Amino acid sequence: MIILVTNDDGIHSEGLVSLEKSLAGLGDVWTVAPATEQNAMGRAITLHRPLKINKLSSNRFAVDGTPSDCVNIAANGILPERPALVVSGINKGPNLADDISYSGTVAAAFEATIMGIPAVAVSLACRDNFHFDPAARFTARLAQQILEFGLARDTLLNVNVPDTQGKEISSYKITHQGKSIYAGSVTEAANPRKQEYYWIGGEEVGFHEIDGSDSFAVARGCISITPITTDLTRYKELDALKKFKL
Repeated sequence: MIILVTNDDGIHSEGLVSLEKSLAGLGDVWTVAPATEQNAMGRAITLHRPLKINKLSSNRFAVDGTPSDCVNIAANGILPERPALVVSGINKGPNLADDISYSGTVAAAFEATIMGIPAVAVSLACRDNFHFDPAARFTARLAQQILEFGLARDTLLNVNVPDTQGKEISSYKITHQGKSIYAGSVTEAANPRKQEYYWIGGEEVGFHEIDGSDSFAVARGCISITPITTDLTRYKELDALKKFKL
């Protein structure tokens, strides 16, 4: 049984290595990950150039593409058989609330899910001094449960682990997606040739205090497990839209 591991921080990320070690007892772990950092790439796939693959060892491959590229190439080309599970992470930083749609970590799990493969995305909710092992051990326990019981069709899990400074953690909440607060920060400047450029972001994202949400749980020291569906339809609006006179 093959477990595919990938991420968006790149093949050499410490979070990826920690995840590989923790999952080794559950199956045959293969890693297909981006050659370089691919943060905030969302569900981008590479269509207009060939992708280069660097075989680092018998079951570790670096791809010069996006996280979604890695899952697609792994499942349809590199692996000797279809994986039983895809685990994406462990991301350096949280993927909570509205940030989910930007996340390359979540995108890799999303790609696996639309291919019919159970998948989970895992992120560590801190910005420096990362201690990945507690999150990796929790992920292994979660992976074992997924392999035993499965996931609903078109459903992936987005997991965010609070910063514990290396301490073990087992408290978790089943949550829904929260709501981000963005500052809308754009920095305008000019290069030495007087050409203007813009730099998006830079300020820390905030979150609305919504009980039961992913960000609410993580802020209170609990692991957040959020089921996400690949069906983006807003079903409650179907009848309302039928009233439009177009």
